[in-house]
Amino acid sequence: MLITAAQGIKAEGQLAEDTRVSLGLTTAERVEFLAEMRQMLASIQGIIAGIGAEDRERIIEAARYSGNRMARATPASVRAKLPTEFQEIGGPTHMLFEEIVIRAETDDMASLAELTGRTMQNCLACHAQFRAD
Repeated sequence: MLITAAQGIKAEGQLAEDTRVSLGLTTAERVEFLAEMRQMLASIQGIIAGIGAEDRERIIEAARYSGNRMARATPASVRAKLPTEFQEIGGPTHMLFEEIVIRAETDDMASLAELTGRTMQNCLACHAQFRAD
């Protein structure tokens, strides 16, 4: 599924109703959760910059922040609220970051860019379906 920035905007420029599923987080949980999302975005940026510079260590370092380490650090109160559909995207996304770590040691940069693109498809799919409120 390809998600574009134009989705959710009506032709006359009015925003469409936000039909994404609310995760029902408290204010404190939302702050923590959104910090994780920003870290994932920072990881993607670091991976892409590493690919551009052909810097394998930079790719590995950036990807590690959003792999299983992040998944394990998610507070139990937040994990308990995440619907199965969210977990079916989130878990594999963290595993894709781990795969980037492993493959960054040997794969060519084009393959790493493709894998990063697949990872971002998961990010986009999740953001299209859920909202953190």
